[in-house]
Amino acid sequence: MSVLPIASPVIDHAVAADEADADGHEPCVLLKLGEIVLKGRNRQQFERLLHDNIRRAVRDLGIEVRVWQREGVIVLRVAGSQDGVAQDRATAADAVAERMKYVMGLARVCRAVRVAKDPDAAIDAAVAMAAGCEGSFAVRARRRDKRFPLTSADLAVAIGSKIQQRYGYPVNLSSPDTTVFVEVDQREVFVFTEGWPGQGGLPVGMSGRALVLMSGGIDSPVAAYRMMRRGLRCSFLHFSGMPLTGPESVYKAYGLARQLDRFQSDSRLFVVPFGNAQRALASSGAGRLQIVAQRRLMLKTGAAMARRLRAAALVTGDSLGQVSSQTLTNITALDDAVSLPILRPLIGLDKSEIISEARRIATLAISELPDQDCCSLLTPRQVETRARIEDLRKIEARLDADDLAEELAAAAQEHSPGRP
Repeated sequence: MSVLPIASPVIDHAVAADEADADGHEPCVLLKLGEIVLKGRNRQQFERLLHDNIRRAVRDLGIEVRVWQREGVIVLRVAGSQDGVAQDRATAADAVAERMKYVMGLARVCRAVRVAKDPDAAIDAAVAMAAGCEGSFAVRARRRDKRFPLTSADLAVAIGSKIQQRYGYPVNLSSPDTTVFVEVDQREVFVFTEGWPGQGGLPVGMSGRALVLMSGGIDSPVAAYRMMRRGLRCSFLHFSGMPLTGPESVYKAYGLARQLDRFQSDSRLFVVPFGNAQRALASSGAGRLQIVAQRRLMLKTGAAMARRLRAAALVTGDSLGQVSSQTLTNITALDDAVSLPILRPLIGLDKSEIISEARRIATLAISELPDQDCCSLLTPRQVETRARIEDLRKIEARLDADDLAEELAAAAQEHSPGRP
């Protein structure tokens, strides 16, 4: 895909000469920024990374996209396909808008039309935008350029009158079924309806890199999503029970990573066969400490893998008290295993809240597929809820756990889930 770079992170003056086609109703995508606008002097750094993520999100579509940064909004203009085959701009803009729904850092995604900065052109575009709507309507006009001949209120009234004459829709200014927005910018006018909510948060990569310990369950994918939303670029580490189990959990982890890739692109999944290590822990006399001991070994392996990936933190799906191994005492014992920060974004959520979010980000159906999770292997009848760090260290000393973790990290197989 060919993407034209912007000349400035704030306003692209280089494209000023390319305004001739603004007389038509040019389909485009308008992206509203959220938290980024509060970043003060660092804002341009956030915007540059967001532009990169936007380009990454659409690069496989074969659509030429131009990124314009305006005050508080980003405008995406689209052209035909790269291979020279004519492509309907509206269809291309629809495809780009669909991808933008999953880009972190955007508060709202709107399919807009771009028209000349002329009252008649703005009114015509708004009337056309309202065609086929049902129920009541309202018009919200905003005039960034005060030189425009109509005030915001006058423009809204003129458009509302035309829509009512043309279609007979009732006006409802407090809670309309359809809202038509008109924004007068410095060089053109944008017309759009309400659009879709974006993911919000910060651009992926702004906060650094992290490695997610991802099972095939419900919790860890939600934890990964939450950390992406806070600007972390996440890689995924899955521990399978092989050779003691089949590959089913790997398929699930791959599917989950593939689903989560919508939010960041270029995801990497590493799979560690963990069955023999679990058997060694059981043979070392771990007993009731088996679950906590193997989780410490997973964290040690994760830390070894994180060093290779230059990741600054580990992420887990722990929720305080959700299962017997996630008591405060056991979580403290897990923190002792590694020096890297362990981020637990779900720590205060209950299961119903986690399930609700998993359903919203479309990972729940995959997580509920049957598999033999490695954590279900060699599980003692009773799990220790108040693990002593000294006892865990003795078990690890018998196994040379640090060396074993390095070996497991070295044996990890990498997969590139890509986009669904």
